[in-house]
Amino acid sequence: MSTVIEVDDVWKKYRLGVIGTGSLRHDFERWWHRIRGKPDPHTTVEENRSSKIGSQRSDNGVPHANGDGVEELGDDEVWALLGVSFEVKQGEILGIIGRNGAGKSTLLKILSRVTSPTKGEVRVKGRIASLLEVGTGFHPELTGRENIFLNGAILGMTRSETKKKFDEIVAFAGIETYIDTPVKRYSSGMYVRLAFAVAAHLEAEILIIDEVLAVGDAQFQRKCLGKMKDVTTREGRTIIFVTHNMGMITLLCDRAVYLDAGQVAAIAPASEAVTAYYAKGDGPTASKDFTRTRTCVGDDYAQLLECYVKNAAGTISPELDIQDSVIIGLRYKILQEKQFFRAFPYCQLNLYSATGESIFESMMPRGVLKDFSVGEYTAECEIPAHFLNNETYYIGLAMATCEDGVKVHFFENNVLRFQIKERMSESLYQTRNGFSGPINGVLRPTLKWRVQRAHRVSNT
Repeated sequence: MSTVIEVDDVWKKYRLGVIGTGSLRHDFERWWHRIRGKPDPHTTVEENRSSKIGSQRSDNGVPHANGDGVEELGDDEVWALLGVSFEVKQGEILGIIGRNGAGKSTLLKILSRVTSPTKGEVRVKGRIASLLEVGTGFHPELTGRENIFLNGAILGMTRSETKKKFDEIVAFAGIETYIDTPVKRYSSGMYVRLAFAVAAHLEAEILIIDEVLAVGDAQFQRKCLGKMKDVTTREGRTIIFVTHNMGMITLLCDRAVYLDAGQVAAIAPASEAVTAYYAKGDGPTASKDFTRTRTCVGDDYAQLLECYVKNAAGTISPELDIQDSVIIGLRYKILQEKQFFRAFPYCQLNLYSATGESIFESMMPRGVLKDFSVGEYTAECEIPAHFLNNETYYIGLAMATCEDGVKVHFFENNVLRFQIKERMSESLYQTRNGFSGPINGVLRPTLKWRVQRAHRVSNT
């Protein structure tokens, strides 16, 4: 496949605060101090140059760049992007992930030619349609019908091209009743419906989408995901997709670029980039990289002292073989005697995928905890072998009682993390019926199948 986007060592510098001081005299003083290499006397940002350079250094303490790099920043300037480079192939869906302020939106604005880079070059082959924020390219006083033609013209389409696709756009957006209503009366969801429908149906080779789909409802998001898959597989169009929904990234994207503080931290297959994002501590389920931790959380009734992940042989490791069962244990302490009339204390295990979705919850069955007097206890829950797929998993642990309502004594949502690895062997090859390719999904249960032949129908 040919390369349609090439980002080559792109840097972007922004100026902080207001551009002018509001006074000609103060503007002149600012300029005079700058050419003399002195601090801005009217800056509104209380940080000096040395602290800013230190905040944008690499791990080894060396500034990220020289020449046009960090050393040349003014007192009221900051780098949004620092030497970003990558390529995008035709027909590829590329995700861009990172925490707020990592430079994702700045990068998209450069790709969309909304702004230009301070240094570096971006080469684009083909027409670009951009959805950078709700209502971009729409005039609030115009109707939905008029804005379709306006937005088409902005995207470089002729009136005949837009007219040819008009019915499909309206049907996809699902706003037929309001198509002749001024868009200033639309909700944000209706804005997104119409904007995405225009961008997806017009003849642009590259579609850039920034988080706006989060405004739409779940049904429309599913429709958009299906449309994006369709335009890449059937029409060979390229999509750059930015979202904080890691599930969408792994489901939709072929690769992902992980931006961290304006730099490329990883360019990898989507699932690997998401794992790197969580491992850095940037995700909603981020936790430290451990499989055993000692802690002390709880209340005056029960406290969690320790938790761990191990295999059936008792080995604690961050990586467990898919052929081994996974044992999740917690050591806790009951601090006071308590009489329960209706229910007993119970422990609960929550398992999450690498993208943050809940896989399952498992509560300790009634009667397992027979002794709940003061003292220390260890509870273990076993997940059978060949049940979890090759992936990173996160664990939450809790203890609660049901007396006059549910009372949670401790709840650690991201207390442990472990990874399942599949090491192919002859026995595993046989259990998979000779199949050695990847298996999709987070779970791999062994299920029973039945096949029954229907009665043969004669032709008489």
